[in-house]
Amino acid sequence: MAQDPEHDEDEHEPEQVLTSHALDLVPLYDSSTVDAELEADVIRGVLDSNGIATLIQRGGPFPLYFQVLVPRGKVLEAQRLLAEARAAGPEAAAEAERATEES
Repeated sequence: MAQDPEHDEDEHEPEQVLTSHALDLVPLYDSSTVDAELEADVIRGVLDSNGIATLIQRGGPFPLYFQVLVPRGKVLEAQRLLAEARAAGPEAAAEAERATEES
């Protein structure tokens, strides 16, 4: 690229496409309760902030069903992170928010 003097077109390697089944998206959470959307958003926030890609799937035109999908290879790590977040409780979340506001 013209903006990057370090970049050399000749050294450019073709991008590898990962085809592992560990990347298949599988459901981690699904619910059709009144607070399902809120819970799905919280789960997504916890996982995204810990480097686990997520996808929220909504069922139909009305927000009645929500599902959080994660890569198959990250399910155990995602479950562990959610268990830790639940065990820490809302006090830990408030403390973490205060810490980010102070910095």
